[in-house]
Amino acid sequence: MPVSPTYRPATDHLSLGAEFYDPVQAAHFPLHILRYRNERAAASIGLDALTDPEWVRHFGRFEPLPGSLPQPLALRYHGHQFRQYNPDLGDGRGFLFAQLRDDQGRLLDLGTKGSGRTPWSRGGDGRLTLKGGVREILAASMLGALGVDTSRAFSLIETGEELTRGDEPSPTRSAVLVRLSHSHIRIGTFQRLAAHEDVESISALVDYVLTTYYPTIPVNDGDNPALVMFRAIGERVARVGAQWMAAGFVHGVLNTDNIAITGESFDYGPWRFLPRYDPNFTAAYFDHGGLYSYGRQPQALMWNLARLAECLLALAPHEALNEILSRFPENYEAELDQAWRRRLGVASLGPESDRDLRLAVTEFLANSSIPFHFLPYDWYGGEASRHRADASARTHYYNEPSFIPVRSLLQSRAPAAGVDLGHAYFGADAPCDLLIETVESLWSHVAEGDDWEPLRNMWHRLEAMADALKAGSSS
Repeated sequence: MPVSPTYRPATDHLSLGAEFYDPVQAAHFPLHILRYRNERAAASIGLDALTDPEWVRHFGRFEPLPGSLPQPLALRYHGHQFRQYNPDLGDGRGFLFAQLRDDQGRLLDLGTKGSGRTPWSRGGDGRLTLKGGVREILAASMLGALGVDTSRAFSLIETGEELTRGDEPSPTRSAVLVRLSHSHIRIGTFQRLAAHEDVESISALVDYVLTTYYPTIPVNDGDNPALVMFRAIGERVARVGAQWMAAGFVHGVLNTDNIAITGESFDYGPWRFLPRYDPNFTAAYFDHGGLYSYGRQPQALMWNLARLAECLLALAPHEALNEILSRFPENYEAELDQAWRRRLGVASLGPESDRDLRLAVTEFLANSSIPFHFLPYDWYGGEASRHRADASARTHYYNEPSFIPVRSLLQSRAPAAGVDLGHAYFGADAPCDLLIETVESLWSHVAEGDDWEPLRNMWHRLEAMADALKAGSSS
């Protein structure tokens, strides 16, 4: 198998022991049509030299990658689903396929979705619809472009089976997805061990998480590792929640089994992006009470962190865990200020000024009928984009009296370091969007005529968007 010098296979998850996973076999699919391969992600782990047939052997037939896991692992976990505890979860249609280190030495997982039945399938078929796989690619690509800490869609292969689903016209086409992420350990992993009263395994998992995913955080003599880990996870979860809010993203299913201990956003099912600012906007048609609506996402994340704290009670005092948890709102607010500043591509003028900017922007969005994604595009870079914004088709919004506070604050803002407003992305009349109408239109070309060209064009546009927003999202 041709690999680049940066290919560095790993098997770290095996060190946790058999209590954490079940070795499984992938399904045998009747067809393998490669629909998507993420060349940028592949290059970061030394797999960009694979030919398409080799790619299919590893990510459609799941032949092991040299030196990595010898067999796929279905991971064990429990979780709260819409706040109801479920002890019958675990990887029911996916598995951990391989682990590698990227070009920065960080451990990464290649995990699947739609790869067949496992001991945790609960009667399901273990499959993924092709539309579901396409939606995962779109969500991860857009979020990555917007600077959200997210897993990356790595591969999508159509598999030639007809599936029956209640939320899609059936029979519908099938696929297997591979995602690249920093970890598939989740809050639900701890919940399962706590339910089994397996304190020894919880302690081992704490040490593994700190060593593997938080190596730069010191654990000094006298420190409680469980508290160090809980603090680090809480800060990461606050950050990704703030990033979702600035992106106008609604995950849809914020169950504890969908919250990674790295704070990385993953597993995209009924997601949506906001058409307009609306705290009550809900992504999942089955979320009848709006538990995971846009405006309640921070609350949902803090609730999930409280469930993690409960799992650590055998290792750390309740008061200390609660004190860390109580910092979540403050951490989240600070992260939200920075997430909005990066969304606007402007330099920081200090914490107080950054908060003023965020509050002014969100108040305008809440009280105006402007679509959510236009203002951050038209005014990206602050004052340097004033002429571009005033020449846009949205200029009437920016002439409203309610925009005066925003305009005043943006006038004092220079572009963030490295922002290139000359990028071709900013020459378009409108930003790239993935509103539900856009997604359905893209899919209709595949469903009705097997025409993939509009989707490929969108994937290229999202790559260009990522390039254009890279400096602002990281500064």
